[in-house]
Amino acid sequence: MVGDRSYRSETGHRFTQIFTDGRRIFDESVFHLCSSVAGACPNADNRATMIEKFFLAFIPVFVAIDPIGLVAIFMGLGTSASREQRKRQAFLGIFTALCVAVGFIFLGKIIFAALGITVADFQVAGGLILLGLAGRELLGLGPHDRGGGDEFGVVPLGMPLIAGPALLTALLILVDTVGLLFTLLSLLINLALVAVAFCNADQFTRWMGKQGLRGASKIIALLLAAIAVSLIRRGWQMAGA
Repeated sequence: MVGDRSYRSETGHRFTQIFTDGRRIFDESVFHLCSSVAGACPNADNRATMIEKFFLAFIPVFVAIDPIGLVAIFMGLGTSASREQRKRQAFLGIFTALCVAVGFIFLGKIIFAALGITVADFQVAGGLILLGLAGRELLGLGPHDRGGGDEFGVVPLGMPLIAGPALLTALLILVDTVGLLFTLLSLLINLALVAVAFCNADQFTRWMGKQGLRGASKIIALLLAAIAVSLIRRGWQMAGA
């Protein structure tokens, strides 16, 4: 009877020990798994920084491209073209702008080194150009008749309307401020928005009207002027440092 109780006590102790060891191993495994996942995934601070960098790159590129204002210009350029012809020219314009913008991102620094230009010089010069473009748009000093022909995809739509001085200046500055990845990502997303706007240009025109499109373009031009002043100020401070 005593031996049976001792055997049961020893058996119960072994089961308890096995359960305790198993629980400890399980807890350690879960801890290591959670540590690995936490190390692989960005924490809240990193995610907030990434989101902030993305918007710091997205907003200037969006303002520089002005997709809403481009809709009115696109419809004006394609007044004599068919719907399919406008879509084809829109694709050519976006592809041209992408090639020019990406090429300028990677070759801009080489051009700077060859000409002896600094980032501060480009900031001031680019800011002055942007300020002039924004002022021309706000004051209505640009040419009113921009149409002409059915072949307008590469020039003037792709360049200089989409990939103009505003976009090229913004891209080159953003590469130094937020990095290459966020700059390229913001460029691709903005060009995708331009493609959506061009594909739905007829609906945009009917929904907002010509006056609405013109008003939105004026607001974006005002934001562009503010960005231009900021570029000039930062370039001047950088040159004086």
